[in-house]
Parts: sequence; C-alpha cells; structure tokens
Amino acid sequence: MHEDQTVNVRYMVDDVDEALAFYTEVLGFEVLTSAAPAFADVKRGNLRLLLSGPKSSAGRPMGDGEQPVPGGWNRIHFMVDDLDAEVTRLQEAGGKFRNDVVEGPGGRQILLFDPAGNFVEFFEPAREFRDLASS
Repeated sequence: MHEDQTVNVRYMVDDVDEALAFYTEVLGFEVLTSAAPAFADVKRGNLRLLLSGPKSSAGRPMGDGEQPVPGGWNRIHFMVDDLDAEVTRLQEAGGKFRNDVVEGPGGRQILLFDPAGNFVEFFEPAREFRDLASS
C-alpha cells in the first residue's frame, strides 16, 4: 500500500443524510457522492468513509438473517494537537461523547458518537510520543 493511498472504512448508519451533515459540517469531511437514503461517501485527507444506510447493499441481512447495524467499538481515529480545544469545539457543535477524557501513558483520548452511534476517537499523543505519532 502506498503512503498516499486512500484508506476506506465503512460505517453502518441509520440515516445517511444525518450522517452526511455530521461528517461534513462537524468533522470537516467533503462529500464525494450521495445516493441517500441508501449510501454516501465522504473524504478527509487519505480517509474515505463509506456511509451505508439500511437500504444499501451493505445493509442487507447476512445469510444467517443477522442484520448489519451501526455501533460497536471499532472506530476511526483522529490525532489532534489540543484535545481540550477539540472537545470544546465539538460540544459547541452539539457533539455527544461516550466518555470523559481518558489519560494514559501514550496520551489522552475521548470517544464522540456520530448520529448512528458509531464512535470517532480524538487522540492527543503524550509529548514524548508526538514526533512518533506524526510520522
């Protein structure tokens, strides 16, 4: 995989239009395509996020009948220089968080819910790890 190659991640969402508004207006993604209410994709840097609603092919039941749904603990992860400022900005934009800021040896993080209940992690690396995290 080339360093500048786009990485694709699929999120199941309940409402494609609501997810589009959240990812573009709150998190700064750009819309690539929209086939709402079934599907849309957005891009930020080298990340292409596929937003698949219940009417998309990815939303169809599996062979055993299980229905794909939003949520879970997998998440996209954004590194930030100032987590406190980012949390304030997201709160002012109406963001809802799963937890308070957690601090560990590698840095500080918080989990933001998207409108469908998927997580978006914001992470501020500890000072001693900042150079490693940006490479």
